[in-house]
Amino acid sequence: MFDLPTFTLVDLLPFIAVGFGAQLIDGALGMAFGVISSTLLLSLGVAPAAASAGVHTVESFTSAASALSHVAHKNVDWRLFSRLVVSGIIGGILGAYVLSSIAADTARPIVLTYLSVIGIYLIYRGIKYPPREREPKLVEPLGLVGGFLDAAGGGGWGAVVTSNLLVQGASPRKTIGTVSTAEFFLTVTISATFIAALGVEAFTVATVGLLIGGVAAAPLGAFVAARMPAKPLLIATGLILTLTSIYGVYSALA
Repeated sequence: MFDLPTFTLVDLLPFIAVGFGAQLIDGALGMAFGVISSTLLLSLGVAPAAASAGVHTVESFTSAASALSHVAHKNVDWRLFSRLVVSGIIGGILGAYVLSSIAADTARPIVLTYLSVIGIYLIYRGIKYPPREREPKLVEPLGLVGGFLDAAGGGGWGAVVTSNLLVQGASPRKTIGTVSTAEFFLTVTISATFIAALGVEAFTVATVGLLIGGVAAAPLGAFVAARMPAKPLLIATGLILTLTSIYGVYSALA
């Protein structure tokens, strides 16, 4: 048995806000829930392993709904899916174990530095949006790296994998649908790995707040996606991530 943490609505509110905002942007862009959530959780003082564990637990629910929707709308390239999911899961397990074995004070500036790089990359992707189409070739190594960074950084699967596949020329609709569907299996695996490595104590008030906020925002994602241009949203997301992460690195090292 284990003791469940006790908390009040006031304790939950910051994490509900993080989950709501991150899911709203993710619904509009098809990426960035994990990256934004992890960045803000780390800024709020949550340990890197606990932040990643909580984010991936919540994503197990939000990505399940997304995957079912993409399958129903025939947005999944099953050949691409099979190439991505296995390597992504392997990378995710490795990333979760690596992060679980590093002390929080050591991991925080490393993870925030990675997230700031992702933020800069999102800005670049926004400026270059939409990409020029070419035939994608690099898939399995991309899945491995994306899965590892997603677990180690608490997010980045969509930002890394989707963007790189689009750069290689994959169909945008099929890419977003396939990557989102593979993400469900990745997040479930990463969550299970964190439970095995850290125990249920890793899932705190942050997890509950993220779940409430993420589920509440999920229906609004499609509304935003239908009305907001992707380019300015992508650039704005990159700016927010970069500035927040750089400030977090400064605070951690100060």
